[in-house]
Amino acid sequence: MDKKLIISNLSLTFEEKNKVLSNINFHIDDSEIGCILGPSGCGKTSLLRAIAGFESISSGTILKDGVCITNSVENTPVANRNMGMVFQDYALFPNMDVKSNIVFGLKNSTELEKDNRVNYLLDLVNLVDCKNKYPHELSGGEQQRIALVRALAPSPDIILMDEPFSNIDQDIKEELVSDVRSLLKELAITSIIVTHDQNEAFNLADKVAIMNNGTIQQVGIPYDIYHKPVNKFVANFIGLGTFLPLKKNNKGDFEIPLGPLDNNRIKNELTKFDNLEMLIRPDDIIHNDLSIKKAKILEKQFRGAEFLYKLLYNNEHQILCYAPSHHNHEIGELIGIELDIQHYVIFERR
Repeated sequence: MDKKLIISNLSLTFEEKNKVLSNINFHIDDSEIGCILGPSGCGKTSLLRAIAGFESISSGTILKDGVCITNSVENTPVANRNMGMVFQDYALFPNMDVKSNIVFGLKNSTELEKDNRVNYLLDLVNLVDCKNKYPHELSGGEQQRIALVRALAPSPDIILMDEPFSNIDQDIKEELVSDVRSLLKELAITSIIVTHDQNEAFNLADKVAIMNNGTIQQVGIPYDIYHKPVNKFVANFIGLGTFLPLKKNNKGDFEIPLGPLDNNRIKNELTKFDNLEMLIRPDDIIHNDLSIKKAKILEKQFRGAEFLYKLLYNNEHQILCYAPSHHNHEIGELIGIELDIQHYVIFERR
């Protein structure tokens, strides 16, 4: 794939001493959906604003289609970058109807071309009937779609979206996220989306960049981010899990408190064999009523199709376990568990 956007060694400092971004390296391929994911205040929106041209960087470069649009000396104006922006609050003009909002950026088009473009885009999001409505007459999901359509109207090279689903009710968010991904893929639009919600990121993105404290911690496909975190921050931030000590037993084999592990797999993945701990996800623990290995339920969360149990093993080690919702056990009860660890995620204890 061709590289659509390449960010190299980018740093951003406010008021001389306040370093917001540090040595950011990240690229997005043509037609790829990328997501910048991280906790609040980590620099996600600042990076998006630098890509859009709203912020002048301190060092590094941003290349778009092989042409430098940002460095520490020059900053191509926002209007000349051919990027569409969807803001967190959608920023729809309240005094304009939907059609007027969408055609606002179509400066050099005839009325017929504008009509055709509006009808085409509204048809893609099934909102043709909303063409003459005003923003306050639309639901949150409809406003989000119109904001995206307005950004798409001038046929930008790249779409930038800042927390686009943060104001959407949870009961429609999942469907909306899926619809937006389908639309971006249908139009083959290169996209960069900022979010703090990992479910959004995993459902939307081809590639995810995990940020913390102004730096990128890991870049990869969602599957690898979850199953192969490169450090403890990523492991803790993504998904659920606990850490158990990893040691050698008297036979020289590796084990955690829950039992022995595949010795060969451990040796193939490690260079150091002391002071280690292993990440245990809820999906690494299987609930089995017939198992002789027992753990006590400390807490439970009902999630519809499943329970999430917080367990205490051997009166010392806390672990998490998913179980189908018909396995409704009580807090304080002992339940049977088994290990089913497919990915060994091991870190040095500090």
